[in-house]
Amino acid sequence: MKTAVVTGSGGLIGSETVRRCAKEGFLVLGIDNDMRSYFFGDQASTRWLSDSLQEQYENFIPHKLDIRDYAKLEKLLREHAVDIELIVHCAAQPSHDWAAREPLTDFSVNANGTLNLLEFTRQYAPRATFIFTSTNKVYGDLPNTLPLIETATRWEVQPDHPYAEQGVDESMPIDKCKHSVFGASKVAADIMVQEYGRYFDMNTVCFRGGCLTGPDHSGAQLHGFLSYLAKCVLTGTEYTVFGYKGKQVRDNIHSKDLVDCFMHYHKNPRPAEVYNIGGSRHSNCSVLEAIGICEEMTGKRMKYSIDNANRSGDHIWWISDVSRFRSHYPEWNYTHDVKSIIGEIMAGLDKRLGGKPC
Repeated sequence: MKTAVVTGSGGLIGSETVRRCAKEGFLVLGIDNDMRSYFFGDQASTRWLSDSLQEQYENFIPHKLDIRDYAKLEKLLREHAVDIELIVHCAAQPSHDWAAREPLTDFSVNANGTLNLLEFTRQYAPRATFIFTSTNKVYGDLPNTLPLIETATRWEVQPDHPYAEQGVDESMPIDKCKHSVFGASKVAADIMVQEYGRYFDMNTVCFRGGCLTGPDHSGAQLHGFLSYLAKCVLTGTEYTVFGYKGKQVRDNIHSKDLVDCFMHYHKNPRPAEVYNIGGSRHSNCSVLEAIGICEEMTGKRMKYSIDNANRSGDHIWWISDVSRFRSHYPEWNYTHDVKSIIGEIMAGLDKRLGGKPC
């Protein structure tokens, strides 16, 4: 039976990938040890989502396994190797701030874990498609050197700049800048994924994501911008904005739209590709603008404060130029914009929380 392996299968993108692959007839092997609860506390646990997926899909088999343990990874997957057609690697330590607390843990998960999966694929399933959820943080703080102008609600790149029309493309360098410890570990993984594609002629791809979001995001203060913000406005929890007057801009892509990118790539893979992927000019907002949308949707005033200190290496303005991916896969398109995304997040949180504080 054709088989897909999804790491981080209880997370936002992993769970969406599980659904899509299960519906398309794959046997889906999920790998998730709920380490997100270790990173961000019990409120960020993904266990509820893993349990829900197991109830919904008979062809989904979850495994509590740490991707840093190559021996156990190999033992689990080797018996399925001949049938593995797709590996979607979503498991990660995703926070700037947390990475600085435990750099060894961050690097071992993001870099060593990725290498383990690549080497398994090379040894046992070399023709499989290997999809890596990288990040725009591989560009470090270099985007902060762009010429920006300040408006009432956001920072914006100067209109005569090459990135103004469509956003940042893949030509932006990834070195000679501050990445944060998290960004550096993702750079290591990103480059290794490319290298396995080029050196070993494997179908590998890096999707360098902006803000990946959706209704199943287990948002926390240190990761999950829109989800955590929505949770705060629904529960009356004060939200802290870190730096840049709350005018920092993020592009936001719905998890379903991103997973649709994965499937387009899988059906027609291009070895060692790299794509910037996010909401682009289609779906983006500043923190202040997101707060305004949440307030408008709920009719509630949000309690928030602005800390003048920004997070180290954090971007002031980021919008992904997705034109490279579109040129290779012209049939792909967005199904959600930022307002519809926030609306779905609100509805999902309201259902899960049942009107109770998180």
